[in-house]
Amino acid sequence: MAKGEDKAVLRTAKKEERAAKRKRNKEARSQMWQAFNIQRKQDKALVPLMLLAIIGVALAFFLIGLLFGGQWFMLILGLGVGFVLAMFIFTRRLERDMYKKVEDQPGVAGWALQQQLKNTMGIVWDVKPGVAATRQQDMIHRVIGNSGVILVGEGNQRRLQPTLKQLKARIDRIAGGVPVYEVYVGDGEDQVPLTKLRTHIMKLPRNFKKDETLANIKKITAMDNMPGANPGLPKGPMPRQAQNMAGMNRRMRRAAERNK
Repeated sequence: MAKGEDKAVLRTAKKEERAAKRKRNKEARSQMWQAFNIQRKQDKALVPLMLLAIIGVALAFFLIGLLFGGQWFMLILGLGVGFVLAMFIFTRRLERDMYKKVEDQPGVAGWALQQQLKNTMGIVWDVKPGVAATRQQDMIHRVIGNSGVILVGEGNQRRLQPTLKQLKARIDRIAGGVPVYEVYVGDGEDQVPLTKLRTHIMKLPRNFKKDETLANIKKITAMDNMPGANPGLPKGPMPRQAQNMAGMNRRMRRAAERNK
């Protein structure tokens, strides 16, 4: 009797899990469709580019199939690959336009790092926005990955440099030998635009394997709880934007709504 009850409970749990998964997938598709409709209204080149990607790739695969046989199979395969490419174009153009709407808001680089690096398959990242800030809301964000430590400055480069040097010195004392890279976000000379931040970070040398990266993360994040862990942070409450990166999601959604 008990075994029968256990099986019934297990079946019910699995059924509920499948229903929840279907609901999540339906909501994700609905959100994607809404985002596509918003984007295509303000980005007139989006649909032509997506169609060009699908048709162009499908045609190329079809022609390859004519040379080696199996052209209809290659056509179907090409349509699939073309659709993936079209979705890539859509997400990149959506991301580009959304960043443009919020690029002047303090803290956006930290939010962008969290979004851009969280889906990088096969690579371990630890992102901590706002590890240091000035009263003028210049900020430093920290990324730990297989290249080492990347300190990302956002705001006035001159004001941030003393604080950044302090952070580098602390990291060197705790994890000597781990490379520390400096990146400044912006459109000026020797700065990296927000939309190219992920690409810039991904191009850095891969100095550590996964286990070594995890060890570095554990070692370096331990300093966050030490006295004086946040040099350059102003006394009193942190700037609101530096405290709550989740608020950036709301600001981006509102920016999208205004463009409907």
